[in-house]
Amino acid sequence: MFDYHMHSRISFVSKEEPAKMVEAAVKAGLLEICFTDHYDFNDVYKEKQDLFTLEDYNEAYLSLRSDKVKIRRGVEIGLTQWNGREIADFNERFNPDFVLGSVHYVGGFDPYRTEYWQQNGLNKAFENYLLQTLRCVQAQDDFDVLGHINYVCKSPNNPLKKPLYYSEYPDICDEIMKTVASKGIGLEINTSGVDRVGDFLPSLDYIKRFRELGGEIITVGSDAHNSERVGQHINGALSIAKEVFGYVCTFQNRKPIFHKL
Repeated sequence: MFDYHMHSRISFVSKEEPAKMVEAAVKAGLLEICFTDHYDFNDVYKEKQDLFTLEDYNEAYLSLRSDKVKIRRGVEIGLTQWNGREIADFNERFNPDFVLGSVHYVGGFDPYRTEYWQQNGLNKAFENYLLQTLRCVQAQDDFDVLGHINYVCKSPNNPLKKPLYYSEYPDICDEIMKTVASKGIGLEINTSGVDRVGDFLPSLDYIKRFRELGGEIITVGSDAHNSERVGQHINGALSIAKEVFGYVCTFQNRKPIFHKL
């Protein structure tokens, strides 16, 4: 069992100590985890960035050890159309095992927040998020896996409170996944949508289509922001990976490792 999407106090969204997350991973029976703290860039307002320092990152993780679970150091980089140099600089200075690329801002607003829905309205909220994701994956390629491709749907401000299925925007989703697959970048099965909108992010239909479009790399992650969510619903995500790919991936030194399921 693996959990390749976790946040500790190094992320602005969490107050949890890394050691406590490791304890939770051991308790959940995980074999390997990766910390993917937010290193995020606003796509419009460049002064509104959520970054951490190399000193804090190393202090938290360099001495972190466990004889029961393998620990990898990663990051969740916020993708924009303009921050390729910043991503390359991070990867060179921090030397992560794994780089998860995610889209958290559209037109300066986080889709998780009320303001995004006020600006876009229900009709455009989903489409604009997917279009921004497409622009970002077309512009960037220095990341390993695209995180929660339909992040927008899990917002508490989403009035529909349901998943965003592939069939609703097949053309845009195809372009996103074709672009990612052509660059040798993988897709994440994020479990944080299960108790929010009733399905994985993305759901099985995306994963099947990603495979059809040539996708080869698949990871699973809980997106845990505290120890209680570490490993949550991971078995279900692994079942999807097994059904579609027959394996799941972890990373070391940014190289995928394929684990047969």
